[in-house]
Amino acid sequence: METEDVGETSNESASSTVVKNDIHSKPTASVPLNACAGAQTSWEAENNIETILGPVDEYFKYDVKAHQSIVNAKPWEKDPHYFKYIKISAVALLKMLIHARSGGNIEAEAYEYMTTYKEVVARVGRTENVLGWYHSHPGYGCWLSGIDVTTQLMNQKYQEPFVAIVIDPIRTISSGKVNLGAFRTYPTGYRPPDESPSEYQSIPMDKIEDFGVHCKQYYALEVSHFKSVLDKRLLDLLWNKYWVNTLSSVSILAQPDYLADLTKDLAEKVEHACSSVLRMNWDSDRLEDRLAKCSKDATKLATEQLHALMGQLIKDSIFNRV
Repeated sequence: METEDVGETSNESASSTVVKNDIHSKPTASVPLNACAGAQTSWEAENNIETILGPVDEYFKYDVKAHQSIVNAKPWEKDPHYFKYIKISAVALLKMLIHARSGGNIEAEAYEYMTTYKEVVARVGRTENVLGWYHSHPGYGCWLSGIDVTTQLMNQKYQEPFVAIVIDPIRTISSGKVNLGAFRTYPTGYRPPDESPSEYQSIPMDKIEDFGVHCKQYYALEVSHFKSVLDKRLLDLLWNKYWVNTLSSVSILAQPDYLADLTKDLAEKVEHACSSVLRMNWDSDRLEDRLAKCSKDATKLATEQLHALMGQLIKDSIFNRV
């Protein structure tokens, strides 16, 4: 339960700034209610959002004594893998996604809100702390860079418990499923045991070195999402805003640089793999692994382009052909 509290508190607080001031704004286009509701249902199913029908107080109730007891005990110092799971509410997930998409190809962060949150909660007598931070990696996946690792190490040193969340809005647009990861860094000097290979994630060539150097300095938490009956009104308002923006955008035109960069990156990876054959000490197994990854990247690129074209054809048939 301690692990769940970290995720819920961090995301509910750190992401609220995204739509705090304009949540009641009306959509700029007329959207059929059944289409909007259907899209929301599909989105919730795609992201495995669990509906909590019973009391949900335990998810949000802040127990000062229990929290202080955990902070004093510091169980994470004895077990670097103490935190294994994180629960994120559907409202927080959608807020983060809207915020990340608003940044386009620029990383979006919530530091200003976190600072304001700390000041405001103190005035009203609430003692909850911010227990995490998030930022976006537009187009290059969910992992921690060298700067991210340093930032998270500092947060875990002075603000434990703390979690780092990364969201990729560009890949989310392409796949429909929110591309998100939650991470904790290992203590300095800790050497994690060898783990079985995780699910393959395509990393751009210009990011591979940064990814490879630091990938053993942190680990990923298992992420799950939930919503309650009390969330429905707020979630519907947020979804209306998100759905109109998604419907009015042309995915294949909104991200031409992303698709072009993927194609260029794939060509560079194939060229790099083939050039290794010319070396005297090339490793056939390593080459096969590189080519297998290139094949996965090529499949991913073709699928994303196909989905973008299909989406555009569907929108054209709905709105332009009466």
